[in-house]
Amino acid sequence: MTDDSTPDQMEHMARTLEGTGRYRVLRPLTPRTLSDYPQEAGTRLGMFLDLETTGLSAARDEIIEFGIVPFVYTLDGRILGSLEPFSRLREPSCPIPPQITELTGITPAMVAGQSVTPEEVEHFVAPASLIIAHNANFDRKFAERFTPAFTTKPWACSMRDVDWAAEGYEGRKLSYLGMQAGFWFDGHRAVDDCQAGIAILDRDLPVSGRRALGVLLENARQIRCRIWAENAPYEYKDMLRQRGYRWNDGTDGNPRAWSISLPEEQVDAELAFLSAEVFARPVELPVTRITPWDRFSTRC
Repeated sequence: MTDDSTPDQMEHMARTLEGTGRYRVLRPLTPRTLSDYPQEAGTRLGMFLDLETTGLSAARDEIIEFGIVPFVYTLDGRILGSLEPFSRLREPSCPIPPQITELTGITPAMVAGQSVTPEEVEHFVAPASLIIAHNANFDRKFAERFTPAFTTKPWACSMRDVDWAAEGYEGRKLSYLGMQAGFWFDGHRAVDDCQAGIAILDRDLPVSGRRALGVLLENARQIRCRIWAENAPYEYKDMLRQRGYRWNDGTDGNPRAWSISLPEEQVDAELAFLSAEVFARPVELPVTRITPWDRFSTRC
């Protein structure tokens, strides 16, 4: 290979290496873009969102970068392409911690004087039928704090709404998923992460053979319920954790208790298990019904 090798020549060499069975070649992520939203029956407009923030607390920390990439998809999970993104930096009211600059590459100088208004974001996301984030449990709380427009949208999570381990993937981080899907990208900048997430969902899964977005949509449409095991005996905390429960400290307005989110049809069996194995008596526990409009929010 020489410096003046053409893209076709380099692709031929990559395929030759792959054909030996001894090499895996990662290609740069090349988003499939559309110039306009095709007005076709059975299509919807999704938006993949990624936020960079000054920290992990949605109550205390602030957004420093918005990345929102609209994409057109069909109801059976095919992605037709992405549209012009919303990409904006925002100066926070407090200094960006050095570790955040190291992680994201966003410096105080880059955000100085930069602003984003809630109205701008509201206008951009208004036509979205679905918001997707990679770890929506993080992004949704920050987004809803910035503007209530996000409370009226159904959400899905590309990290949780596909069982990546069952499909043979070694991790759920975007970079791992991208590498196993055969591409690399510049991570930890919001729009780049969004484009990577869309590309990953636009692939057939290696075990089931199903399109990743189709699986995500199916799971996101499910009605789920959160069971709050209030006043569970302390000695059962390890059992509950191993069973998939997580601890909530009550600061979000929800019960101070161990909780688990399950498909609606599994609730009765789980309540029977708790009565028999944890409380050793019949109990009535709080159960929150979770729709796609509430998932990953502080409301559940």
